[in-house]
Amino acid sequence: MKRKYWLGLATTLLLAACGNGAETDSAGDTTGSTGSSESAVIGGNFELSGGASAYGTPMDQAVKLAVNLMNDSGGVLGEDVTYVSYDNTSTPSEAASIATRLATEDKVSAIIGPATTGDANAQTPALTRAKVPAILPAATGDSVTMQEGESVLEYIFRVCFQDSFQGEVLANFAQNDLSADKAVILWDNSTDYGLGLADAFKNVFTGEIVAEENFTVGDTDFQAILTNIRSKDFDVLFIPGYYEEAGLLIKQAREMGIDQPILGPDGFANTTLVELASAGNVNDVYYTGHFTPNSENQNVKDFLAAYEDEYGTDADSFAALAYDAANLLFEAIEAAGTTDPEAVTEAIANTTDFEGVTGTFSLDENHNPVKDTYVIELQNGEEVGNTVVSPK
Repeated sequence: MKRKYWLGLATTLLLAACGNGAETDSAGDTTGSTGSSESAVIGGNFELSGGASAYGTPMDQAVKLAVNLMNDSGGVLGEDVTYVSYDNTSTPSEAASIATRLATEDKVSAIIGPATTGDANAQTPALTRAKVPAILPAATGDSVTMQEGESVLEYIFRVCFQDSFQGEVLANFAQNDLSADKAVILWDNSTDYGLGLADAFKNVFTGEIVAEENFTVGDTDFQAILTNIRSKDFDVLFIPGYYEEAGLLIKQAREMGIDQPILGPDGFANTTLVELASAGNVNDVYYTGHFTPNSENQNVKDFLAAYEDEYGTDADSFAALAYDAANLLFEAIEAAGTTDPEAVTEAIANTTDFEGVTGTFSLDENHNPVKDTYVIELQNGEEVGNTVVSPK
């Protein structure tokens, strides 16, 4: 099921000719599109280069796959869907600029992305002014759908759980499933993600936090902070951060003889973590996941097969979240009966019992999904089991 992205290729060549090499413009298979006023155009604002590209690239690919499959089955409102996406280079300023472009120049009905909380927050003012909705696949920051924590942002939605929820889940898992009484936290102090997760864990964990150390995105040598904790008495090590640093932390910790169980958030959910750590070091590692490829659900199996057929690689949880975001958007446009962004916004807000590959869920009054999560266990770098946790 290989396809050529003719529209994307043509546009990319045009942009290259104009000297705008920083942008990537891609589209789904638009063969057969009539170009009527009600044919849906959706946007992608993703990290296709830069530090978060390992998250944004599979998301962009998953949205393209969802568009292709939807068009193969007849499209939305009887018309083919067109997908236009750009590379925000993993920078908030570019994410904001692209949101403006998609909303005002490409006239999209809605945007999917960005991947990270910082980039997602940066696009919010532009979308609020343009009154165009966005569905965020993986921006887990608690406040991303809220205005100063008090009122919901009308045009911002997401399909992933929040940091406070995954911090709570991991603290409870440490206490109840690992019988941990003492914890060490090594957290990323350069992102809201690391700070929010560390705070959420500490708010719930009733045992003793015997030490806290921190690091910064881009750090590669953790010998000093690991030396500080190696002699301490603790039961579990919590690392609220992304896979780039966490992979190296796991490798160096295990090589220094630190063998306590390691807990992490959804930022661990990338195969690069195991590559950086080496599979033999990734034992007794547990992280919160939005998705498991070991599900017996037929929708999950079909998605995994289609993704592997299209791209020749396995889909990860970020691809799964973006795939759900795209299909939720298709359902909303059908429910609205129009591609008008404000009508689509209202239809997204009214989503109930959506059946996705990351679970069946409804959106609550704050535009967050109400759904289960997984605590995934890794041994020798492979998923060997998971614990399903439902929201209270």
